[in-house]
Amino acid sequence: MASAALSPPVLIGRSAELAVLDGHFDSARARGAALMLTGEAGVGKTALLEAAAPRATGAGFRVLRISGCPFQRGVSFSALNQLLQPLAEGIPALPARQAETLQAVRGLSEEQPTELLAIANAVHALLERSTAEAGPLALIVDDVAWVDRPSATVLGTLARALRTGPIALLGASRTGDESFLSNIGIPEHEVRPLDDVSANALVAERFPAMTPRVRRRLVAEARGNPLALLELPVPLNDLQQRERGTLPAVLPLTERLKGIFSTRVAALPAATRKLLLLAVLDGSGELHILQRVSGGPDGLAGLSPAERAGLVQVDGVTGRLEFRHPLTRSAVLDLSTSEERRAAQLALAAELPEGSEHRARHLADAAVGPDDQVAALLHEVAYNTLRRGDAVGAITILLRASELSATGTDKGRRLAEAACLGANITGDLRNVRALLDNADHADPSGVDSLAAATAAASHLLNGEGDVDTAHRLLIGAIEAHTWPDETEMVEDIFREALNTLLMVCFYGGRPELWHSFEDVVKRRRPPASGRLLPVILGTFGDPAYGALPFLDRLDHLISGLHQQPDPVRVFGIALSSSYIDRLPGCRGALRRIIDDGRDGGAVALAIQAQFLLGNDAYAGGQWDELLEITEEGLAWCATYDYRLTASTGHFQRGLVAAARGDGTAREIADRLVSWGNPRGLGALRVYAAHIRALSALGGADFDAAHRLLRALVTPGEVPRFMPHALWLLLDFTEAAVHTDHHAEAAAHIAAVRRTDIPLVSPRLAMLADAAEAMADPDVIDHDLFEAAIATPGAERWPFDWARICLAYGERLRRAKAGGAARVHLDAALGTFERLGAAPWSARAANELRASGIPVKPLRPVESDGRDRHALLTPQERVAAQLAATGLTNKQIAAQLFLSPRTVAAHLRSVFRKLNVTSRGGLRDALTGPMP
Repeated sequence: MASAALSPPVLIGRSAELAVLDGHFDSARARGAALMLTGEAGVGKTALLEAAAPRATGAGFRVLRISGCPFQRGVSFSALNQLLQPLAEGIPALPARQAETLQAVRGLSEEQPTELLAIANAVHALLERSTAEAGPLALIVDDVAWVDRPSATVLGTLARALRTGPIALLGASRTGDESFLSNIGIPEHEVRPLDDVSANALVAERFPAMTPRVRRRLVAEARGNPLALLELPVPLNDLQQRERGTLPAVLPLTERLKGIFSTRVAALPAATRKLLLLAVLDGSGELHILQRVSGGPDGLAGLSPAERAGLVQVDGVTGRLEFRHPLTRSAVLDLSTSEERRAAQLALAAELPEGSEHRARHLADAAVGPDDQVAALLHEVAYNTLRRGDAVGAITILLRASELSATGTDKGRRLAEAACLGANITGDLRNVRALLDNADHADPSGVDSLAAATAAASHLLNGEGDVDTAHRLLIGAIEAHTWPDETEMVEDIFREALNTLLMVCFYGGRPELWHSFEDVVKRRRPPASGRLLPVILGTFGDPAYGALPFLDRLDHLISGLHQQPDPVRVFGIALSSSYIDRLPGCRGALRRIIDDGRDGGAVALAIQAQFLLGNDAYAGGQWDELLEITEEGLAWCATYDYRLTASTGHFQRGLVAAARGDGTAREIADRLVSWGNPRGLGALRVYAAHIRALSALGGADFDAAHRLLRALVTPGEVPRFMPHALWLLLDFTEAAVHTDHHAEAAAHIAAVRRTDIPLVSPRLAMLADAAEAMADPDVIDHDLFEAAIATPGAERWPFDWARICLAYGERLRRAKAGGAARVHLDAALGTFERLGAAPWSARAANELRASGIPVKPLRPVESDGRDRHALLTPQERVAAQLAATGLTNKQIAAQLFLSPRTVAAHLRSVFRKLNVTSRGGLRDALTGPMP
């Protein structure tokens, strides 16, 4: 069957849009570019794409077409294969790994497609090779919102990297539809309805016999929508068009358009409609499939009437059947009977091999009632889909499998599994309760099943923070669970149960919870399960004692994240990295999870990924980025009711606020305590204490910091299962030293040396060296201080490094080694200022002033040509400035490493020199005119 050779119509009223397209191709030739056309349905986006193709060809571009399909949206890589087909000859020339990746995507390899970033890189390499050999490429994507998710992710990644070559990406999507080109920063051009002049011209050109009155009526009804303008006249007979017959009183736009498409399809022969129905349900556009189903090479002849009617065409490059407008597909379905659709689905399934996912889907769509065999096939498809990283698709399939389940037990089990995946992965807690209620109704005996208990526990934990009930539910369900033969699917649920139990233990923060976790894992883990679990338990649950044996394995896992398609596994690896300073290697994989969440995927994992990136940003000094990351994560938490998970985001923002001297730090800490304490959430108590202690340290209130941290830290002990202890090492030591609890500081660092902490990462080794140096009150351990400061890569942790410089500078200044002190104090000050850590900047500046270096005084004031501060010694000046801010003598003494008696003496001298008699007059005396 020959392809219809239809030249694109001349567009009326679209000169501005065509100029935009020409400019887009000109820009892309010099430096790749992407553009999205948006607008309401029928406004002419597809027509503009049709017009763009020959214009791109005329500009020297090779044009490749992709069209999204609603009926193939659930078929992985169906859209991407439309792009790869015309470039297939170039695939073997790629590096072997990339060629194998693309062949797997095309279904020509026994290997499963790899991680989406690797696929995107391979496609990008193929496109670059094509541009190098054949010139610029234009990728034209219609119905972007209907592109399948994996293809959309790959295309979205490509859209971000187009500036590396002469590639033009042009997409079209309805206004309001989310797509892979949404929210990634590429330009959009809204295609507006035609104005009245252009609308009248369009109707007049296509329907010259129509009278002006009828034309005006149609133009008014269509409101500038080109599709309506062209289609609304179709049902009108000649008499109506010539104003000799009565027009309908109402022309409902949407219904009328659907009716028009149905009418045009209904006029086709029955054999043609049957072929079109097969094409719609198949969704691939592959003619060989239609040929096999229709019974031979002559079966495709039935498509000719549809081609002549302009409803479909065969792409001359790909050889695929294309519907010229998406509504034609809807019309085909509308005109078919349920029996015809069922027969077509069964015919398509019959042409597919046993075990094929597409076959299972067709059988499911053909089912008219419960069918346990098909439900079992779908059940397996759901978990295959989950392992490919599409949790949303997996849940959708599980729900369909539950509908097809003949027994209440199977129905309840599959509903409970959908609830479990929804609570732990996709993230809408609001739907979990309803799914569990439906599962209970279907099978009341399954309320204690592993899936149901996991879903309920996740709902209680994340929504209400009820760790004790969640723990009881999970332990009971795991203990009672028996392992059937279908262990692979069961292990996915068991993994979610253990992941939930892990977070119960973490947020509960009590040793007995962790001990029960260890016990149940040892006794109840099935043989093939838990390959990653020991790594998570050792590096995240108990990093002080359990991380070291797993570091090599974890580093290997991190190196392979770019090829890991399973977002649950990606999250587990990143979680394992969070306390042992390996999150930088997980950034790309975590961002993929976040992008998937933004596209409507696994939101629960995306929230966790946001906060893991927040941890990384805090350690790396990217505090403004942290605030942006957590703002989005907290918004998701509010939308999906993840109240407990939100506490991590609040904690991270609280740390930044504390380090920067922002008063909101105290409010955040208070909220964490008020919500967490009644629920027994030990992690939130630690979060709040950390925020408060950091605020106190910045303000030199070392007594308060020591009191807060002493409630968490027992000198001489590093407790098991308290990962946050690794983050408090420097804080506790500094607070203890400044409050003369030197024995506590020494005992604490000795206990740290007995653990694996200093061996886990260079940052922790740096902090251990610095803490040990700080803990010695009698001798400045230059070797330890300088080793900490010179740690390779220390610039990756600027706040920690600057604090060490400050501590060393303070000790040197107190030992009268002013020159050496200034070097480190100046380095600390510069870093603190870059971070916006105002209280810490003030501490460093005060130390510099005390050593005789003028640093940004509050307000230099002159009188009689003299600097007022020249009347004071450096230490008097610093003491006066601190007293003017309201600090007590004891607090000033702590900042300046002086005794309160010495501070009092300095202030008496200041009062005499500045002619004031009280602290109340200090600020005015320092900033006002001399008497």
